[in-house]
Amino acid sequence: MRVAILWHFHQPVYRRAGSFSYILPWVNYHVKNYHQMLSLAEETGYPCTFNVVPCLIEQILDYAEGRAVDPVQAALEKDPAGLTESETALLRPFAPGECGPAEVQAGALKAFLSPVDDVPKTRDACLEKQKDVLGGLVPELARLGRARRIELTASPYYHPLTPLIFDLRTAFGHILPRESFHYPGDALLHLEKAVSFFEGIFGFRPAGLWPSEGAVSPDVTRAAAGTGFRFAVTDENVLWKSLGVSPNLDHLRTPYRSEGLPVFFRDRLLSDLIGFEYGRWDPVEAAADLVRRIKERGTSRPDDSLVLALDGENPWETYADNGVPFLREFFVRMLRAEGLQPSFLGDILHDRGNDLKEIDLVPGTWLGSFAKWIGDEAKNEGWNMLSRARRDCGPVEEILIAEGSDWFWWRGEDHPEFEALFRGHLASAYAGRGLPVPRECRPAEGLP
Repeated sequence: MRVAILWHFHQPVYRRAGSFSYILPWVNYHVKNYHQMLSLAEETGYPCTFNVVPCLIEQILDYAEGRAVDPVQAALEKDPAGLTESETALLRPFAPGECGPAEVQAGALKAFLSPVDDVPKTRDACLEKQKDVLGGLVPELARLGRARRIELTASPYYHPLTPLIFDLRTAFGHILPRESFHYPGDALLHLEKAVSFFEGIFGFRPAGLWPSEGAVSPDVTRAAAGTGFRFAVTDENVLWKSLGVSPNLDHLRTPYRSEGLPVFFRDRLLSDLIGFEYGRWDPVEAAADLVRRIKERGTSRPDDSLVLALDGENPWETYADNGVPFLREFFVRMLRAEGLQPSFLGDILHDRGNDLKEIDLVPGTWLGSFAKWIGDEAKNEGWNMLSRARRDCGPVEEILIAEGSDWFWWRGEDHPEFEALFRGHLASAYAGRGLPVPRECRPAEGLP
């Protein structure tokens, strides 16, 4: 049985609108995980598919090329003897339990590096290693992709909920906002910009598409096929709704075709075990259990395939040594497992040929429904704000950024930085058009 694994790399735009000032440090922090995943794939020879979101790569280049202004990074680089109380507080979440500015800084520096490397012992060496990793990541993606050591896919440029950008009414079954939102041109622009940016950075087109949040609809697959994507991946729950059947592995072991685009459906249980469960296990036992479960899903039919797809950056904090022992053990066991053939998604599709069953997709996401992004008062008001700003300002860059899924994921929760960024992008869109900024788009008092 062919087995493909897609690791999704994404962070929203953390820059203040119209600047290189970063409110949150998570792009910088997660670079260690992107580097780690590439290193382990190359070390073991495992054929991983990595999905990279263009706005993430854009921000990594900000850091690598010295444009990013980030108070956390500035605190990491500062002479520890001169660290202020507030600067030390910025670093303390990355070094819990440490006392004193120098100790906190040293602990935080190590937290920004992966154990896949020999983490240096001195402060200056840690900073040099961090600089090397930041500067080397995008070239490494390009080198491994060109050599077909990895497969690279992409998401729409600013990670929007693409079906809802096409038409907000796609989220049927949810309480919808007062304002309508129907901008197929914006959805297509996110896809076209992604392909153009990807080709400009890496020198080749993305193999396929992980739609932001796994969110698909017939509109999305039709547009993706027209943009040149060769396949897409989403969640198995979309498959069961589309087929109108109960979960059945016999239906899951094959891609389907929607509006001209082949679509793979991920095995949710196995993907979620990596993302949310195995971090509590012994790494060797976890890897052995996962390979056993994959083998149990296998058959003797040569065309059968299994797809796992999940977040490739966030799970590892719950694992021993940032997940390195688990990943190394898992990759090696998979490559040696009898009856299993680790593969790229594109290769699975190529070898199957064009004989794919047509499917009438029911819109959905990796969570199944759109409930995490729409339907309650706070999220719907965010859509109302976006709708009014899009109507007033047109498809300017800051509106496209504000169409990203993350602002709606976190809206209504206690994450003031996300709210400040969202409103800031809307306000910048108005200002850029020379229009008065509505009160609702101005960051509330006390927000960053």
